[in-house]
This record gives sequence, C-alpha cells and structure tokens, in this order.
Amino acid sequence: MPEDFRTYAGGCHCSGVRFEVDLPDHVEVEDCNCSICAMSGNDHIIVPSSRFRLTQGEERLTEYRFNTGAARHLFCKVCGIKSFYVPRSNPDGYAVTWRCLDDGETLDAMVTGFDGQNWEANAARLAHKSKA
Repeated sequence: MPEDFRTYAGGCHCSGVRFEVDLPDHVEVEDCNCSICAMSGNDHIIVPSSRFRLTQGEERLTEYRFNTGAARHLFCKVCGIKSFYVPRSNPDGYAVTWRCLDDGETLDAMVTGFDGQNWEANAARLAHKSKA
C-alpha cells in the first residue's frame, strides 16, 4: 500500500459483512442520482479492486442486478445494507458506501454530484477511478 494511504474498515448494519479498503486522506465521494442510489441514499467512493478486501460475511451477501445487469449490487441478507458493490462504470473495482466506513468521518471528503440518470453521457468521467 502506498505510504499516503490508510486502511479503513467498514461493513453492514448487523456487522455480518465486513471489509477493508485502502484510501488516501482526501477522497471524492460520488453522490449519484441514478434510480437505485437516489432511493437508497448511497454516496460511494470508487476504488480499484486491489485496494478492497472482503474480510467477513461473503456467505451473507445477496446480489441484485437491473437494467443492463452490469452493476453487481451486493446486500447483506440479514440487515439489507449495501456496504459496497461492483459499479457498472468500474467493473474492475468497487464502490464503497461512505457511510458504511467505521471512521468515514475522519476522511477529508469532497462530495461530488454524479448524473447517473443520464449514465451513458456521464460514465466516462468515472472510468479512471478503478485504475491503480
């Protein structure tokens, strides 16, 4: 892990699903207005898969796909929380739910709106986020 990164832990509401993610002190949080993010209030941080580790609860995850089926929305079967998912824009990475990080408030976070309702016109803006 690069020196300017720190490992953050997070998980779902019942703590059955746990993960670790390596993040810099300053992150950009995507506030997406697509149908699922808007309904669930999911603000997320996109990272390369090399910086994400599921540490507990794989057997508790259930998957939901819609529209093109490219995004893998992963929810805890027990509490229903989506603490991370594989985004359509970055199928080689993860989108970690900012509010599911144990110490997310310690991050210097810049929340940026993303127009997911017009995904095709805007997706290219996110493509670089899952690159190491």
